[in-house]
Amino acid sequence: MTKADATRPIALIGMSGVGKTRIASMLRREANWFHYSVDYRIGTRYLGEAIVDEFKREAMKAPGLRDMLRSDSISISSNISFDNLAPLSAFLGKPGDPKQGGIPFDEYLRRQRLHRDAEIAALADTKAFIEKAKSIYFYDRFICDAGGSICEIVDPEDREDRVLKPLSEICTIVCIEGDDAHAQALKDRFAKNPKPMYYNEAFLKRIWADYLKAKGVSEGEVDPDDFIRWGFARLIDWRRPRYDAIAKTWGVTVSARDIEKVTTPEEFLRLVERT
Repeated sequence: MTKADATRPIALIGMSGVGKTRIASMLRREANWFHYSVDYRIGTRYLGEAIVDEFKREAMKAPGLRDMLRSDSISISSNISFDNLAPLSAFLGKPGDPKQGGIPFDEYLRRQRLHRDAEIAALADTKAFIEKAKSIYFYDRFICDAGGSICEIVDPEDREDRVLKPLSEICTIVCIEGDDAHAQALKDRFAKNPKPMYYNEAFLKRIWADYLKAKGVSEGEVDPDDFIRWGFARLIDWRRPRYDAIAKTWGVTVSARDIEKVTTPEEFLRLVERT
């Protein structure tokens, strides 16, 4: 990023946990940047109704709540925020034994596909929000906080990719890259607190089949948390070269170690400029 394009919007990409939202939130709070969260847009604009409907299905299983819902005596909503994406994770769910909170794999795939379509649409909305930020709210600077799964919905080798091409035309794409130690730390953190994730469908089907074979279980016998822990360890290794390919062709790379040291908006901008 040169001084000539110092006000160009930035799109931060990288695996969950590398510091994208921390940096974007810091820029919003301390330097008056417009913070566009792709995950928040997915969970409100594109999957908001589906998320609430799923909450209502769960509530309908309780007789007392069922009667209250049917008489419009209570309402259910999703309290999603930039810092709390739990409703979106809950909607994605985990496949496996329903007694352990799992859902059928076919239903899991359906929700994954809904998320894919929502993520593509939310990223396509970036241009409109850049314009809104300027024309409505008078923001001069714009940061797009892309979800950790952007690498699952693009083809970095396709110069006409329907997501990366338009995004690169309006933003400087900055990929935050973790090293081996960082990848292991993410795996360890996830193992302690497993949460639903979005996967590339071909990759998901492959690791699902591998898990069933390795564990010698049927779909209905799968421990949901055990599967997503097992899958996440493979997901990290799957995503790293895909992010590398995005940065090589479409943007620039900064290390997660350097990002960890950033404490001010000025330090972040200098880091990006050095790349």
